[in-house]
Parts: sequence; C-alpha cells; structure tokens
Amino acid sequence: MTVRDALQHAAQRELDLVEVSPTAAPPVCKILDFGKYKYQLNKKHTQRKTVDVKEIKVRPQINEHDLGLKIRNINRFIDEGDKAKVVMYFRGREIIRPEFGMKVFEKITQQLTGKYQIEQQPRLEGNHITMVVAPKS
Repeated sequence: MTVRDALQHAAQRELDLVEVSPTAAPPVCKILDFGKYKYQLNKKHTQRKTVDVKEIKVRPQINEHDLGLKIRNINRFIDEGDKAKVVMYFRGREIIRPEFGMKVFEKITQQLTGKYQIEQQPRLEGNHITMVVAPKS
C-alpha cells in the first residue's frame, strides 16, 4: 500500500496515519486515532506517579531474624518507589519503656540500604511509634 492510499484510507475512516518506526526500511505506519492514543499515554504516565504507603508492623521485643525480614521488605518497597510506614504497637505495660522501641527504630535506620529519606522521624503517638521512610527523589 502506498502512502497516498494509506492517507486516503485513514481519511475515509476519520483517523490519522502515524509513523511508528521511522528508522525501519520501509518505515512502519499505523492508522489510529492520535488524540485517543495521546490520552492513553498520558493516563498511563499519571498512573505510574501514584505512590502507595506500605505499612510494616514491628514489636519492641522483635527477634533479629524477623527484624531483618522487615528491613528487606522496607528496602523492596523503597526500590519499587513506594513509601514505607513503620509502626510499633505497645501492648500492656510495654509502653512504660518506649526507649526499647526507639532502639529498634535505630537498628532499622542503620540497616536500610539504597537511596531513601526519612520523611517522618520516629515519634511516639499514644500507644505506638510511627516512622515514614520514602524513596529519595
């Protein structure tokens, strides 16, 4: 099909003739609605920008192995472009020693790898401590 025939065919259907691969020999063209194509590309681009906040729950008396697993999950979330919210809940009388919880958060920040930033420092709020870790922009 020649270019003239393709243009006439696209005009009859009220569509556009779009060059898909200009470096190929011969160049590859497609008949499609260009406005709809641009809209779908823009929609796909805006979907990628949404950042999820994944929540990780830890305890003040967490085992080293379990803590390592949680840290690996936090690193994975950051690598995928999501934020990680680390929450430590205190049960019963554990709340009278919040420094044990802060030590766990210090271990977490020391063992984190990759490009990250702490968006919210560990903060005691009621019966839990919260920290938010985000990927570096």
